[in-house]
Amino acid sequence: MQLFLCAAVGFFFGSINPAFIISKFKGFDIRERGSGNAGASNVAMTLGKKAGLLTALFDIFKAAAASLIAAKLFPQIQFAKVLAGTACILGHIFPPAMGFHGGKGLACLGGMILAYDLPLFVLLLAIEATIALTLDYVCVIPISGSLLFTLIYAFSTGDPVGTVLLSVTAMIMLLKHIQNLRRIQNGTEAHISFLWKKDKEVDRITKNALG
Repeated sequence: MQLFLCAAVGFFFGSINPAFIISKFKGFDIRERGSGNAGASNVAMTLGKKAGLLTALFDIFKAAAASLIAAKLFPQIQFAKVLAGTACILGHIFPPAMGFHGGKGLACLGGMILAYDLPLFVLLLAIEATIALTLDYVCVIPISGSLLFTLIYAFSTGDPVGTVLLSVTAMIMLLKHIQNLRRIQNGTEAHISFLWKKDKEVDRITKNALG
């Protein structure tokens, strides 16, 4: 029962989607614009950098809050932060109120790592920022970040349950980004530079889409 409640805390926090809420206040559904993803990157591309940053911060802190609250409520569960954090990611990806079609979990992954270990969060943030800016794609961050954190957690804790939870979540995040990888292959995935070179990026994507 405690395991269920711990996961329920995370899933509840995760299912609160600021991208969807902000877009509804603007009179549309964010899933019908841009990449169709209810997450910070699509908000940034659709509604601007400030809205995207606000969305990302909300998603980071909701996952961090879920992990910390769960650890406080269920101190006897060794992997409470990971259980609530992974449940938060899944709640963000599959929110019931949105027909199980939410975001892709990147910011929530960051929030879980932040709650788990601040220095590790800073280290991984630096590594992932370097990778993302080098490759100029956002989608490489959740794929590599979820894998790196899973490996670090596994080797540093030896906790098999937490490692399995993180592994399953990493696999789900990878599957959610398959379309992004395909768009990279055919040249229609937006670069990070879309945020400051929008017109150039739109022209590039349009030309590649038309063949």
